[in-house]
Amino acid sequence: MKFGHFLYFAKYYALTKISNSNKPLLAGVKLTHRCTLKCRQCPFWQRPGDDIKFADLKEIMKNLYRQGVRIWLMEGGEPLLWRDGKLNINNVVTEAKKYFYCVGVTTNGTLPIDVKTDVVWVSVDGLRDTHNYLRNNSFDKVIENIKNSKHPHIFANIAINCLNHQEVPELIKFLAGFVKGVTIQFFFPYPESENLAISWDDREKVLEELIKLKREGWPVVDSFAALEALKKNTWKCEPWMVASVERDGTVTQGCYLKDRTPYKNPCEICGLAAHTELSLSYQLNFEAINVGRKTMKAF
Repeated sequence: MKFGHFLYFAKYYALTKISNSNKPLLAGVKLTHRCTLKCRQCPFWQRPGDDIKFADLKEIMKNLYRQGVRIWLMEGGEPLLWRDGKLNINNVVTEAKKYFYCVGVTTNGTLPIDVKTDVVWVSVDGLRDTHNYLRNNSFDKVIENIKNSKHPHIFANIAINCLNHQEVPELIKFLAGFVKGVTIQFFFPYPESENLAISWDDREKVLEELIKLKREGWPVVDSFAALEALKKNTWKCEPWMVASVERDGTVTQGCYLKDRTPYKNPCEICGLAAHTELSLSYQLNFEAINVGRKTMKAF
């Protein structure tokens, strides 16, 4: 970690504690709703609209940087599809690196992974048959693109649901040979998607399996603290640390799920492990801090 980054995070922590300024630290950015797939669990490909413009992104970057954001994570749709005239996602990456300590992207892996971000997450939601059922017969292409990529910092992310939870341990062992590590989250039902939510009993079972795998040395990235906290959602969320940029350029601060779903209190069933880790980091859980440092090279 660069010393200047350490000083910024220390200052950020001190100021937010002393002044209750509640400045955001991380921005999740939806560049586009367009996608190469029509996944059963995703609502965004069903929400048409133009990609966000590069000029708007530049202004949003400046404003979020001034507010305190230092981590910029792009998603979609499929963010590698983003275009504005002749500009592509690497133009966004170049601009973002002028401001942010870490620039990352989450992709479905169906396109060549030649993006110049600091970190890439590729969604892999099961072994071949399950992933193909959920994600339009894309498994072989995704694995091929991961193996062929020269990007040095690729992680797989599993959205755990009622169809894939039993094969998560085998999937992690399969992925171990060609990704830096595996992160997880739990499926959250959106109005347009099939309800693939996992039961609380099954959620606890799969988390126990993940803890066991991590102890055995398999590349489960999520911290023991987060995996334990997600069993019954016993963690305290710090939602103000996150800003969300919508595809139309709208910027909000706070819970990623707020006003995106029909649930009045989405916190009750939230399974966003990344937010768990971010909140635990702010609460000075050093294991969670180390997860952020290793994955995003920003802490």
